[in-house]
Amino acid sequence: MRDIQFALIVAAALMTSDAPLVAQSGELTTGEYFITQSWSQEQVFQRPFYVSVPSVADQRKFPVFIFLHGNGGNGKGVMNGFLKRHPTMEKRYVLVFPSGYLKSWNIVSERSKADDRGFIEAIVERLLTYDNVQENNFTIMGSSNGAALVNQLAIESRLSNIRNYVTAVSPLNVFQHDGQDFKAKGDDNNYQAVAQPLVGIRLMNISGTEDRLVPYQGGLSRVIPAKDGKLGFVDAEESIFLWAKAMGYKGEKLRSPSSVAGKLEIFSYLDGEVVHYKVSGEGHGATHAIDEKTLLEFLENKE
Repeated sequence: MRDIQFALIVAAALMTSDAPLVAQSGELTTGEYFITQSWSQEQVFQRPFYVSVPSVADQRKFPVFIFLHGNGGNGKGVMNGFLKRHPTMEKRYVLVFPSGYLKSWNIVSERSKADDRGFIEAIVERLLTYDNVQENNFTIMGSSNGAALVNQLAIESRLSNIRNYVTAVSPLNVFQHDGQDFKAKGDDNNYQAVAQPLVGIRLMNISGTEDRLVPYQGGLSRVIPAKDGKLGFVDAEESIFLWAKAMGYKGEKLRSPSSVAGKLEIFSYLDGEVVHYKVSGEGHGATHAIDEKTLLEFLENKE
């Protein structure tokens, strides 16, 4: 059982120092919030996440976009850069930036041993209590280690409110899919139990062909640890095919891209519901090859 309390505290609004503790209207406001959790490394620990709410007054409810930073990052730090690069989303989405414990997310052999699935699901469930949040239009995107957690959430979460999952520079690892089945992480990170992802979710992956940290064609990372050496990854194109099959695709694996746009090769399944962007010549920074327009086209189901 997850020892988690849905304690949400508004510590301080990002835009003003004298914001009320709770919005009187029942609407989510821009600010810093906390979820309280206990696990082997901490007891009654307040885990922060940062929220940006559009300032426009002509829309009652907003979709929610949650972004998970990579290893070594934090929610507040990544928020500033994301807002600068995504001005349209800042006006149209509730943007949420959680912080991983010890600047990492608990996947295989990271420093954090926290219940990160419970943390992110608690954030979703708390946001659902606010009047200005759309109930069934949540997206979770992660970069690198954050994308690994997005994969695990897509494998295990039963929250139907999460519509889109976006993974940047981290396809499935070999613990998450062993070549036969998707696997639940388990409390001890042994990835033994077979898991069935929730059918109907939409998935997007971005990977660079020259990534030296997460090899595009699969195999062992040169850097990322696992329990008995380095972490292995599934080939990026195979990874998106496995997701497509899990979502009901019955055809053959695509051997060539569905379309090409500059250095982007796009592998699209199920009419774009499951899509992989192969970024030729880019490494672990391949996420920046996907501009805001392209991301919004996927989120809003426009082709």
